[in-house]
Amino acid sequence: MSLVDLIKQIGTAAVDSQHPVAMMFGAVTQEFPLEVSVNQRITLTRDFLIVPETLREQRITIGGTEYLIRKPLQQGEKVALLRVQGGLSYYVLDRVVDE
Repeated sequence: MSLVDLIKQIGTAAVDSQHPVAMMFGAVTQEFPLEVSVNQRITLTRDFLIVPETLREQRITIGGTEYLIRKPLQQGEKVALLRVQGGLSYYVLDRVVDE
């Protein structure tokens, strides 16, 4: 590795360390397996997404009747994402609603 390449690598690492997380917005394009499109440029597959329990389906059975407590992410929904430094993982923060 040349000295110039090493200086570039150090400079890039310094800039990245100042912005460890970036907020982005996307839309669910597919439910199973989960896919999210960001700015119509990138499609994030399930392998890159960290989905919290609060965005997963939850059902409960009471007296033999099943109730849907929390719905999973559905196609067309907008979501807020946090990009983890390096861009290898994206944390799905929450749904975004228009009101």
